[in-house]
Amino acid sequence: MRPRLYAIADAGVLAAWGISLEEFARGLRAAGVGLVQYRDKTGSPEEVLRAAAVLRDVFAGTACRLILNDRADLAVLANFDGVHVGQDDLSPEDARRVVGPAKIVGVSTHTDEQVRAAEQTSADYIAIGPVFATGTKSNPDPVIGLVGVRHARALTTKPLVAIGGITRANARSVIEAGADSVAAISGLLAEGESVEQVARDFLELLR
Repeated sequence: MRPRLYAIADAGVLAAWGISLEEFARGLRAAGVGLVQYRDKTGSPEEVLRAAAVLRDVFAGTACRLILNDRADLAVLANFDGVHVGQDDLSPEDARRVVGPAKIVGVSTHTDEQVRAAEQTSADYIAIGPVFATGTKSNPDPVIGLVGVRHARALTTKPLVAIGGITRANARSVIEAGADSVAAISGLLAEGESVEQVARDFLELLR
């Protein structure tokens, strides 16, 4: 699980930009993005499953893997490839029990202690952040900077996904600090540029 770009489709961010999930997803597909997470912190299970169906349809016939944020049960119902859990969600082991051994399980971490704990679980990858200041969470954890990425890299052998405030301008520095992948949310949206073009730029920068 090491695509350099981990695209996150956040329902709230997309709504704020006035872009539909389908349009966003089609841009990612056209660019060749291989890993996409859907995140909706406030939607009902029915709304999340409807959105999941949109993503499944858009990425049908591609090798792109689809991850659902928070909800292991809905990830199974949506026939997604995996689930991503935070520190306040199911533990990676409980999520694994729900989705089974063949699915991807990712876990968010924000401190060295959490990375050490995640390293001992069956999680397939560890996300670390926020690397830079971010506006996509209402109550973000403290910024860890590139130093935090380097610390996390030293503490785990699992694939490391850096998240938080990552843009085309700083993505390369995050990879150089030790991350295997960068997760981008609002960094994939830019005035006057298509999602496809921004995603292509990211992929080119991260080669």
